[in-house]
Amino acid sequence: MQIVPMRDLKNTVEIERRCAESNEPVFVTKNGYGRLVVMDIDYYERTMRKIDEASLVNKGISDYENGRTVDGRKSLKKLRKKHGL
Repeated sequence: MQIVPMRDLKNTVEIERRCAESNEPVFVTKNGYGRLVVMDIDYYERTMRKIDEASLVNKGISDYENGRTVDGRKSLKKLRKKHGL
């Protein structure tokens, strides 16, 4: 984990280099307390994609646990019959 004080944000080239090289966020502090997080856009997009995927998996698990599922073979048979396939 990389931590830098707020005053170091003036050196944007160095912060950008740190984010790119470490492939992790840089935490910015103010008066010793966490204040901001700076990260490379690729890292951000990967993280958001993982969050979205985990959310979908959790929704699927919830649907299964609460009986909100249908039998796949029966559904396909019904669709084939409906659409004449």
